[in-house]
Amino acid sequence: MDVRLTTEQRDLRDAAARLADDLGPGSVLDLDDTERVERLEKAVAATGWRSLRSDGASGVEVALVVEEFARGLVDVPLLGPLLADDLRARLGDEAEVAEPVALAVGDEAVDARGLRGALGLRAAGDGGTGGVGGTVGTVGVGEPVFGIDLTRTNAAASGPFEPVGELSADAALRWQALALTVTTADILGAARGAYALACDYAKVRSQYGRTIGSFQAIAHLLAESLALIEGSVSVLRYAAWAVDELEPAEAVRAGQVAKVYTARAAQTICETSVQVHGGIGNTWECLAHVFLRRVLTSGALFPVSLEEIDLGLS
Repeated sequence: MDVRLTTEQRDLRDAAARLADDLGPGSVLDLDDTERVERLEKAVAATGWRSLRSDGASGVEVALVVEEFARGLVDVPLLGPLLADDLRARLGDEAEVAEPVALAVGDEAVDARGLRGALGLRAAGDGGTGGVGGTVGTVGVGEPVFGIDLTRTNAAASGPFEPVGELSADAALRWQALALTVTTADILGAARGAYALACDYAKVRSQYGRTIGSFQAIAHLLAESLALIEGSVSVLRYAAWAVDELEPAEAVRAGQVAKVYTARAAQTICETSVQVHGGIGNTWECLAHVFLRRVLTSGALFPVSLEEIDLGLS
């Protein structure tokens, strides 16, 4: 595996980062700025990033875009439509779904803000992929449901699950590997955003006549967070590469390891960000809790436990 990014991949990452920095929310109040959200929606729709997989993008390229969008708290649908697009691409001409759709998971449509339909995968027996293939189908998007993530909207699934095609066991596992990788990228991006927020605050907040970033206790906390980020980058890059390059079951295993490590690391990073901010970190106005909410929500989507990984290795 060559971990180096190509020139095209770096350009893609930088373009996603610029859009996130320019139009993502810079404060909690910005989350309610409908004019900003409309401009962001138009920009994302114009890029075609929601159809990256059907346009031939690799797992690494998809992960790069998702990570940068999460870092900038981009609050229009991307993760859900990306995974739905991959399902559609695996069906080929079978799936007659033209417009971007949310992702149907259980009885909810995930990442459904402004979308009218959702596409999901149901496997025989337990509702997971389980290595047995599955049925791809559509549901409608109903009323929004309560969620802790302030940057994404989930909605109740409306109407019956209408089958549009079948996936083989290998194809279902490939999609599961991508789902684990994409949600891990979202977690890592949010953690990076929380870390940057803490670093920026430590550079300007003064105490006893010095910026708090100069205090050893604060510097060590931030250094430990950076180490966790670098470890997460490593396991995520491998999982993203594995989506297209390893055998399906191995790709799923790489995604599971990346998800467990990054989810735990990201929670520590976000909680550290709150601590570095001191009292202000526990207020609604500080963006630290918005990053933490996104980390927890993406961690709960296609969750993985250490027991699952241990069983797979035994």
